Amino acid sequence: MQAAEPGSNCGDRDAIEAEAARLLARLNCDPTTQDEQDACRWIEADPRHAVAFARAEAAWEATDRLKSGAAKITLPPLAAIISEIDQRRLSRNIMIAAAISVLLFIVAAIVTVRTFTGVDRYETQIGEIRDIALADGSTMHLNSDSEAEVRFTDNGRRVRIMKGEANFEVAHDKSRPFDVEARSAVIRAVGTAFNVRMRPSLVELTVTQGTVSVRSGDIAQQKVSAGNGAVIRPRAVALTRLGPRLIDQRIAWRAQMVELDGETIAQAADEFNRYRSTPILIGDNRVSSLRVGGRFRTSDSKEFLTALQLSLPVRAVMGEDGSVMLLYRDEEQSAARSVDGLPPR
Repeated sequence: MQAAEPGSNCGDRDAIEAEAARLLARLNCDPTTQDEQDACRWIEADPRHAVAFARAEAAWEATDRLKSGAAKITLPPLAAIISEIDQRRLSRNIMIAAAISVLLFIVAAIVTVRTFTGVDRYETQIGEIRDIALADGSTMHLNSDSEAEVRFTDNGRRVRIMKGEANFEVAHDKSRPFDVEARSAVIRAVGTAFNVRMRPSLVELTVTQGTVSVRSGDIAQQKVSAGNGAVIRPRAVALTRLGPRLIDQRIAWRAQMVELDGETIAQAADEFNRYRSTPILIGDNRVSSLRVGGRFRTSDSKEFLTALQLSLPVRAVMGEDGSVMLLYRDEEQSAARSVDGLPPR
């Protein structure tokens, strides 16, 4: 039998107990459904996890009982009910119980502080794009209307994308993998660059440098290298080969641009709506399937609307709230405007 490395079991146990305490603290502070699911998955993953979580829970409950019990107890004068010897013995026991209570309270406080001060949350408003320098030397770029949580420890680096899209340039650190979570997907890198976009029913991965590993649910890990991507759904990962043009199109937002290459107007409108507080709407099905190309600034959808009206049978009608309705322009309307000496809209 091979001997275990000195301290290895102890290190694993400490890490498991720390994670159990972190999860418990989160569950006791207005948890979300996702928090509860994460805790259940972690507990079920390993019998040691369940034991550690039970211990943490028992310690937490003991602290609560001590605090609530102390607040409710009212006693008559001590001398009236016990002897002097018993008073000394009781005083000693009270001091021991108080010390234990304080210790448990301090442990719980430390766990809570580590849990919540160790997580940095970043977000962008509609139309805002941010470049964020992380503590390890990596850079995270957040697209419009996006949100992410970052938690770095001595053992690893973890980012959780809550919504939207993020691009990462990961600083090389072989001892601390860089994990990005997006719904059921976990993307792991050491030193690389990649883009993650959360679409309504899937997660879209684009790798621009190096190699990452991807898994979703209990599906086996898959490698994705530069120039490739993946479409990630719960319990499914489909690898895709991407050409340079498509990669440039997917990360054009980094330069605050929307790049279109034969997309339908419906698809193009969806892209621009990511950067608008009021939407571009399609009021005629004939408009939806028309295709458009070009490169436009994310902050100037008027340029896009002007190009549509000049090159396609489309007219844009502005709403009072700033929204835009796209309608099909019939030939009769175009002819009437030409007679008036005006360009088609």
